[in-house]
Amino acid sequence: MASLRPAQWPSFGTELRDFLRFLQRPDFRRLPLRATGDSWHTDWFSSLRVGRLLQWAGLLWAINVLLLGPIAVAVAGLSGAQHRLQLDNLPWLQAVLWAPLVEELVFRYGLRRLGAVVWLVPAALVALLAGPGALTLALVGLIVLASWWPCRSAGSRRAAPSSRQTRLVLGSWSIRRYYRRHFFWVLHTSCLAFAAIHLANFSHSATPFWALPLLVLPQWLTGLVLAWIRVRRGFGVAVVLHAVFNAGPLLVVWLILSSLSGSPR
Repeated sequence: MASLRPAQWPSFGTELRDFLRFLQRPDFRRLPLRATGDSWHTDWFSSLRVGRLLQWAGLLWAINVLLLGPIAVAVAGLSGAQHRLQLDNLPWLQAVLWAPLVEELVFRYGLRRLGAVVWLVPAALVALLAGPGALTLALVGLIVLASWWPCRSAGSRRAAPSSRQTRLVLGSWSIRRYYRRHFFWVLHTSCLAFAAIHLANFSHSATPFWALPLLVLPQWLTGLVLAWIRVRRGFGVAVVLHAVFNAGPLLVVWLILSSLSGSPR
């Protein structure tokens, strides 16, 4: 991914204020000094600054550990819900590779690629619901290749989108205007759906209905940040942040288990 000098980047505080405004009045602006254009190439391979991604991941970890996580744990304890995570078999590949890519394809890719909603989102949803396997890995590979097809030639990567590409991205102008008017509801519905699908991480057959949203508060907040990153920076950056965010808690659990297994009895 292309790099920019640190001095060129907006401060973290500037990005945080923009995120809070985005939640109230979401729009399609890109952040300043991002790679120009709205082509497939810049969407997948936009400018990436590792330190900034770690700042966003750190903020999410802190809020989830100090506030939303304890709420979810308390509700799970009171309602009898149990997390399905197996400590003796941490799902590294699924959490760091599979989920970030497939979940972003389902819930965030179409936020700026309205034309892809017709074919890409249903195909990615099939892969998400089926889970990782030989056939679904092949399906996801085909989805990614199909989404990259418009930028297959080096010249098209830097060129402005053609009228045909614009139609594929945004649909007709009437559909585009309608979509922009209702983007607030599309955005927040996608974040709620992203949180809801993580209820599958719990065994909650006897959990009261009112408690279910509280179990996935961390995923709801994370979805909001990922949606903002996807719109402002690009799809590829959202996938990377998703992977970094998932890797953090797994790494902490692994370190704790490793220290316990290595301690004398």
